[in-house]
Amino acid sequence: MCGIFGIIAEKKFYKRDFKTLALLSRERGKDSSGFLIFDKKYFVRKFNRDIKDVIGKILPNVGNLVIGHSRLITNSTPDNQPVLRYGIACIHNGIIVNSKEIFLKYKLDQKLEIDTEILPVLVNYYLNKNYDLNQVINKILEDCEGIISCAAVIPKLGKMLLFSNNGSLYVGKKNNNYHFASEKYFLDQISCSDVHQVTKEIIDIPKSEKPINVLEENRKIREDFVPIISKDIQLEKLLIYENHQLRRCSKCILPSTMPFIEFDEKGICNYCKYYKNKNLVKYNFDERNVIFNKFRNTNKQADCIVPLSGGRDSCFALHLAKKKFNLNPITYTYDWGLVTDLARRNISRMCSKLNVENIIFADDISKKRNYIKKNVSAWLKKPHLGMVNLFTAGDKHFFRHVQTVKKRTGLKLDLWGINPYEVTHFKSGFLGIPPDFQLKNAYTSGLTKQIKYHSKRFKQLLINPSYFNLSIFDNLYGELYRSVFKKTHHYSMFDFHKWGESEVDETLKLYDWEKSVDTKSTWRIGDGAAAFYNYIYYSMAGFSEHDTFRSNQIREGNISREEALELVKSENKPRYENIKWFLQIINLSFKDTINVINSNRLIY
Repeated sequence: MCGIFGIIAEKKFYKRDFKTLALLSRERGKDSSGFLIFDKKYFVRKFNRDIKDVIGKILPNVGNLVIGHSRLITNSTPDNQPVLRYGIACIHNGIIVNSKEIFLKYKLDQKLEIDTEILPVLVNYYLNKNYDLNQVINKILEDCEGIISCAAVIPKLGKMLLFSNNGSLYVGKKNNNYHFASEKYFLDQISCSDVHQVTKEIIDIPKSEKPINVLEENRKIREDFVPIISKDIQLEKLLIYENHQLRRCSKCILPSTMPFIEFDEKGICNYCKYYKNKNLVKYNFDERNVIFNKFRNTNKQADCIVPLSGGRDSCFALHLAKKKFNLNPITYTYDWGLVTDLARRNISRMCSKLNVENIIFADDISKKRNYIKKNVSAWLKKPHLGMVNLFTAGDKHFFRHVQTVKKRTGLKLDLWGINPYEVTHFKSGFLGIPPDFQLKNAYTSGLTKQIKYHSKRFKQLLINPSYFNLSIFDNLYGELYRSVFKKTHHYSMFDFHKWGESEVDETLKLYDWEKSVDTKSTWRIGDGAAAFYNYIYYSMAGFSEHDTFRSNQIREGNISREEALELVKSENKPRYENIKWFLQIINLSFKDTINVINSNRLIY
């Protein structure tokens, strides 16, 4: 989940091209950076900083070879790339989900925490077994699970191995110089020719028997990007799970605390009375083919974009696109700091097993998490259920950047895994906005509705001025783009294939899809804030997203009311690990935060 790039020049090295590739690669990760350079000898430079802040230090020292890495940290904060073992240097984009198992299987020496370490170790392992370089690559791709797009430099042999199992690696030429990068667009920007995806290539580089000199910046890391959550019984006990005795709809399970709820003489709520089925296939076989055939690429090149969050619905949508509808998708992920490590690993599993390229837009993680911290801190001063949505407003840029991907790739069709049951009227309802029972699709609203919504929110800002911080415009732009800006050739995959929970869960097993340790549900485990805000909703209102989700399933005959009650009994239990992770990454006290939530009584 990073950006990698490199230039191998015969004589003249174009430093402008290097700078362009470096700055474009940082779109995929801004947390740290590293380089391997050849200037009469090989040396490695690593930094705990954004690549844009360090390329000036690198440029004067570049000879005729440089490879670079701009990192989105997904594990082991202390270990940056390039990773050097046995005189072999590797940079890697992706997540190897079984690296620890490989170390144990072959009884190899593990010295670092970073998953990338297994790559130079395996190169050395197979070279010692007298495998040729092509065989080395093949064996590594057989051993490793997850996305692998790698440049492995072997100075003693004068060779560089480039290989990828999902297509997130491109090569091109310019003035007889060899260039590679994580995305085709990056090479296009420096006018490379003969640009193509890499499965495996072996490149000649300067040969050297001298040890690679390593200089690593000792600057203190700003934060623990990927915290390790330890069990703390005393902290976990702070999480209260009450059996709220609430009046509930006799048909669904919505409680009396649901905003704008009304019950008739039979105890049936207005949400049931006005409900219109949402889980419907809108396009028949012929209509679907007409739409898809407009964009289908017969030469096996990419023909659509599937936004991929790592949650169950987007993963299932990718499966449908590739396996059921025989499309050739590129996936796109927006990482804004609340994508869970589990979700990232599932992205890696899905893309590697389906051989699908993954384009990443990584925001400034530190900045985004600081925005969230400011808004949660403001909320804790004056808790209001209508303002909880502000915690995740920043993720709506997911919808904005897909347009950027479409422009860069030339692809026009985007297929989203938008769950038809994921309709949560109560979030705006707590701001005083009544539900629109005519709403047919999730995530649709017009400018008028947005103005009304934000005017209500603005009133709360005036009541609690702590919300006035730098996140305001970032959040507003993301939300408006999602809801107002016109989108073309934009569909939900479930307009073409009916969503079914059992089918989704069974399909994900085919990909060794990973579940969270703190819930049996497969829903909302890719969203790092979900467990936290649902704890707030349940504590203060006696229900959560799970109740509204299961109620929609009841209305469409997927489950019984009794089944739904049993499911939410489990799903609404506080998820300690996820809540702890969320509060830790935004640097708020678990104890103080939970005590504030617990001190606020139910709204009824």
